[in-house]
This record gives sequence, structure tokens and C-alpha cells, in this order.
Amino acid sequence: LFSTGAADSCQVTVTQPRFQEADYSTRTAFLPCAFSASGCSSSPPQVLWFRFLTNKHEDLCTPGCTDDQKYKVHLLPGNNISLQINDLTVDDNAVYICGIAFSDSSSPRSKQAGDGTVLTKTEKQHSNGKLIFMIIASSLLFLYSTTVFTLFVVYKKISSGRKIFQAIAQELQKQRYAEHCRQPDDLEDDTVYQNR
Repeated sequence: LFSTGAADSCQVTVTQPRFQEADYSTRTAFLPCAFSASGCSSSPPQVLWFRFLTNKHEDLCTPGCTDDQKYKVHLLPGNNISLQINDLTVDDNAVYICGIAFSDSSSPRSKQAGDGTVLTKTEKQHSNGKLIFMIIASSLLFLYSTTVFTLFVVYKKISSGRKIFQAIAQELQKQRYAEHCRQPDDLEDDTVYQNR
């Protein structure tokens, strides 16, 4: 057993690849996630997966998966994790975020999220519009990744994974809105670019 002092020193780091592309013929995707833990208890952490779609945000596995046929979480040797996505279609194009939480620790660094992986499944005829959106979405997500980390700090105060995800999504939307309000010229540039 770890003492309270040891648990309080728990520090977690989560890493994910930024992009993963799947060919149109791919039926199953595996998204990797790795974490390192220092000063944490020997009990396994909770593994959480979320995704950001075009118009909404979803919790996939927090830690139980919402659809066991579609999603499976694999715990691999060496603190590696994989999210398996079955029956892959272009509708699964999104930003996927991996989160790790040692819920028995009071350290704010014991609950962390990765920067997200942009998954893109190509169609037989490549869709530039969706690809452009995914690039924009991933840029915004990386810009606000510190918000995700900050919200994971208050993980222990929130009772469920769904509430954690909603808090992250709301904070990202607020910051994105505030950023666009401060930069009206950028919005005009984006509109011209999209019209092309």
C-alpha cells in the first residue's frame, strides 16, 4: 500500500499520435495511446476515451464503452492502450482523446488527457471538405489542450465520465467562441477559404 504522501505525488503523462489515416477499405482501426506514471499507486488507472465530431462531442468509454460492439479498449504491456473501432466508416472521422485517471490519488497531475488523434478514413473519391475540417479541428484542439489538462484536475470532484466530458466540451466551445470574437479578420479569411 502507498502512503498518502506517495499517492499525492502521482504524476501522469499521456501521449497520442496526432494523425492516423485509414484507407477506404479498412474495416477496423486501432488508435494507440501511451502513458507514464510516477509516484502513483499500483492499482490500474481508469482509461477514458472521448471524441470530437463536426457538430458534437461524445464520450465513448468512460471507462465502460457506450457501444461494446463498436468500441473496445485494449490494455497492452508497457502502459500502452489501444481503442479498437469496428465497422469503420467516414462518419467515424473525428478527434479521439485518451484520458488516464488514477482515481485513488488526490494529486492534480494524476488525471491527464492526451492532445488527441485525428482519425481520417478516406472515401473512394477523396473528400477535401472533411479533410480541411479535420485539420482545423485538430489545430483548435491542440491550441486548447491546456484546458483539457486543467479540467482533468477537477476530475475527482465530478461524479461521472459523462460530466467530465461535457465540462471539457463546454470550456473548449467557450474559448473557441472567445478566440473568434477577438479575431474577426480571421473569420473572414476562413469564410473566403471555405467558399473557394
